[in-house]
Amino acid sequence: MKNDFVVFIPTYRRPFKVNTIQTLRGAGYTGEIVLVCSEDDDTLEEYKKLFDNIEVFDKDNYRGTFDMGDNFKEKGTVLFARNVIFDIAKRLNKKYFLVLDDDYSCFNFRFNDKYVYVTKKIKKNLDGIFDLIVDYYKTIPALSIALAQTGEYIGGKKGGLGTEIAIKRKIMNSFFCSVDRPFKYMGRMNDDVNTYVRLGNTGELVFQTNQLCIQQGLTQQTEGGLTEMYIDNGTYVKSFYTVMYAPSCTKINLMGNKNKRLHHVISWNNACAKILREDVKK
Repeated sequence: MKNDFVVFIPTYRRPFKVNTIQTLRGAGYTGEIVLVCSEDDDTLEEYKKLFDNIEVFDKDNYRGTFDMGDNFKEKGTVLFARNVIFDIAKRLNKKYFLVLDDDYSCFNFRFNDKYVYVTKKIKKNLDGIFDLIVDYYKTIPALSIALAQTGEYIGGKKGGLGTEIAIKRKIMNSFFCSVDRPFKYMGRMNDDVNTYVRLGNTGELVFQTNQLCIQQGLTQQTEGGLTEMYIDNGTYVKSFYTVMYAPSCTKINLMGNKNKRLHHVISWNNACAKILREDVKK
């Protein structure tokens, strides 16, 4: 594993449920892992008892340095941590890093070496996989690369992400980044969606690969993290942050088959600027 690479895990009020650490080690990752906690976490002392590699920051020191999307005073959002991590990585002298949520249960291959759709758990070579992704990242102008999520493979090999290896102009839940390519996450809720849509609007490149995916806990089923905020506000409020940031290409609609819920819908034809580099224009 490269010395200038680290995995950051923002975590809040879940000291006994940072499942991602065990998942990383079980998949063969041997590199550095740093938990990112905030001073307003009433379980912070428990984190300190359980883990050695923790970075603690004060949210008040960062208020006003990025767009919250509202004027509420509450601090219960991962938005602070995700923006702070660029500063932490620079201070730790880590040029490249991966940001993960704290509730992953496994990392999976979704295509085999014949490019055929599979679901195969990664058990021993995550170091090599992360190295390959970072090596590729160095050669392209993307701000960030993300892994897909298991929920996006509904329909299996006949579904949207299961038909072929491809990329989507989005980054959610996992973020390969560099201190040399900083960007700001935005919006108290739905911050990852707000961010990738706005970056796409302005011609920046971010993308998700469907060759690999992460599997995480069910939304709003585990205490701590953002669960309480989402339960209090609902997906209606969450999704409307994205509509506010990008009204030209997003709207609210019903999602699901039987148990429908309100969710954002993105018109990708209108979301990302279609700009060709000068060297590839004909």
